[in-house]
Amino acid sequence: MTLTLIHMTLVMACGTLWGVIRPVGLGAEETRQVLTSTVYYVFLPALILEVLWSADIGMQSVGFSILGVSSILSALILIYLVTRLLKFGRPQTGAILLATAFPNVTYLGLPVLEKTFGSWARSVAIQLDLFAAAPLVFTVGVMIARYYGEDEQPHKSTLLFLNTPPFWAALIAVCLNLNHIPVPLWLGGALKQLSVAVVPLMLFSLGLALSWRSVKLSLLPYIVPVIIIKLLLMPLFVIEAVSYLSMSDQHKAAAVIDLAMPSMMLGIIFCDRYKLDSALYAMAVTITTLLSILTLPFWYSQL
Repeated sequence: MTLTLIHMTLVMACGTLWGVIRPVGLGAEETRQVLTSTVYYVFLPALILEVLWSADIGMQSVGFSILGVSSILSALILIYLVTRLLKFGRPQTGAILLATAFPNVTYLGLPVLEKTFGSWARSVAIQLDLFAAAPLVFTVGVMIARYYGEDEQPHKSTLLFLNTPPFWAALIAVCLNLNHIPVPLWLGGALKQLSVAVVPLMLFSLGLALSWRSVKLSLLPYIVPVIIIKLLLMPLFVIEAVSYLSMSDQHKAAAVIDLAMPSMMLGIIFCDRYKLDSALYAMAVTITTLLSILTLPFWYSQL
C-alpha cells in the first residue's frame, strides 16, 4: 500500500520537476492546460467507454452504489456547512467541495486494493467508481464546478452539464452493455491503449499544478477541514454504513479502504475548466495523498 503511494508521488514529482526545468521553453501552466484538456476530451472518455462497456452489473453492485453515494453525499453536505461557516470565496469553495467529497477510488484505489486484498478486489474499486463515484462526479461534481466557477456559456441551460465527453462516453457504454453488444477486438484494443494513459497523465499534470510558493499558513483553514472529513470522518461513516450491507467481510473491508482514499485527481480538470482554485485543489490532493500513507494502514488495521 505504501509502496504504491510512493510510486505515484514520484510521477507527480516528475511533473513538478518539468515546471522547474521548463524543457524546450514550455512552462508548467501551459503544459498542464494541454495535458488536462487532452485527458478530458480523449483519454478519459476512452477509459469510461472501455470499462463500462464490459462491466459485470449484478445485485452486489446495488450495495456498493448505496454505500458510495451515501458516503460521498454525507461528506459533501458536511464540507458545505464548513465552507458556509468559514465564508470561503467561491473559487476556493468549489475546489474544497470537490476535494473533500470525491475519493480517488480508481486511480489510487484499484492498485492499492489489488495489492492489499488480491486480484478479486479490483472489481470492488471498479463497481464503486462506476455505480457511485463516477455518476456523481459527472453530474453533481460538474454542477458544483459550474456554479462556483466561471461558466463560459452563462446564458445556456444548467442542464448542459450533461453535454460533456465523459458523460456521453458513459451513456454510450451503458447502452452497449445493456444490449449485450460485444466489443470489437480492434476497438477494444484501441480503447485500452488510450485508457492506459489516463493515470500517468493525471499524475504528471497534478505535479505540474503544484506551486510550493503557495504553501502558506494562510491556507490551513482551507486544507484542515478537507483532511478531517476526507481521511477521518468519511472512513468512520463507511465503517458504520457497511455493517448494514449483506456481503462478505472481505468485500466490506475492501469497500472501506477504497472509500478512505485521498482526494480524486480528476477534479483538477474541473478546476481548470471552470476556473476554480486549481492550486488549492492540487495542494489538497497532494497533502491528503501523503497523509494517506499513514491513514490507510490505520483503517486497514481497524477492520
